[in-house]
Amino acid sequence: MKAESQRIDHLGIIAGVIKEIKLVELIDERVSVDDKEEISTGEAIAGMILNGLGFSNRPMTLTPQFFENKALEKLFREGVKADHFNRFKLGRSLDDCYDYGTGELFAEVAATVCAQEGVDQRFNSLDTSALALSGEYDCDADENAILITHGYSKDHRPDLKQAMIEMMVSQDGGVPLIFEALDGNSADTTVFRERATALMDNFKNSEAPRYLVADCKLYTRETVQSALYSIGFITRIPASISAEGETIIEAVNMPVKEWTMIDKENRYRSFDIEHYGCQQRWLVISSEQMRERAMKSIDKAKEREVKKLQGELKKIGREKFACKNDAENS
Repeated sequence: MKAESQRIDHLGIIAGVIKEIKLVELIDERVSVDDKEEISTGEAIAGMILNGLGFSNRPMTLTPQFFENKALEKLFREGVKADHFNRFKLGRSLDDCYDYGTGELFAEVAATVCAQEGVDQRFNSLDTSALALSGEYDCDADENAILITHGYSKDHRPDLKQAMIEMMVSQDGGVPLIFEALDGNSADTTVFRERATALMDNFKNSEAPRYLVADCKLYTRETVQSALYSIGFITRIPASISAEGETIIEAVNMPVKEWTMIDKENRYRSFDIEHYGCQQRWLVISSEQMRERAMKSIDKAKEREVKKLQGELKKIGREKFACKNDAENS
């Protein structure tokens, strides 16, 4: 009797989640399915996910090789074979997803899964990330492709070209809700404004209140007046806005009893403010840890200023003046 062993490893957990959330069915409902194909587009995408999470850095064209010793009837279904995941099928599946709209497909699937799993979507955190890439890229090869080029490097590698990624996740579990690939020179202020505008109807029509959470790049006059005025948002006011510093000074000059204590080391003061034509509530947070850090920065700045003045005094002390007035005027 011939015995044969097949591996599942950690892929069984991933495949179990894929089946539980019905990922294959959700994709196949949206992307056309050819009955003549051995596997559907959804199964091809599931295969790419398993391959990508299989600690494999080999080219996608070698996906059949990756699945050769895997228990495919457990990971997928009876009848699925390794050579069904050939580069032609995977390529067609990616093209089908692109034609549908990869961002739209991701968002629709994520929304459906979050609804069936009861994920709280009230607070939605938005941010971007940069992927540094090496090598040459022909910018004119495909006018529909994202632009891989130099931009603001969050990886501190300005010498490398990059692509940008936009992602919005739920506060509940950090579940990705939106994912978009962007040009490498995309600016956060523009990306955030476009996303806030796109979310306006969705947020306003939501049964439960929803809030957009992002860093200070979200808060610009144009973004507030074009989108944020109509949705809930949480952000940090940029220090470049004069009203920010004025509000902090006003809060600092208030007696402690007018502050709200969070715990022993942290407290806040709330202000109802109309800014950029939008009614808002600003919170000034006072942290003992931040205060100590600020005091150290102030002490270092004072030391630098003292050394600078001492150097200037020594320089003046070596000069000769014709009279008292000349010395005072120097």
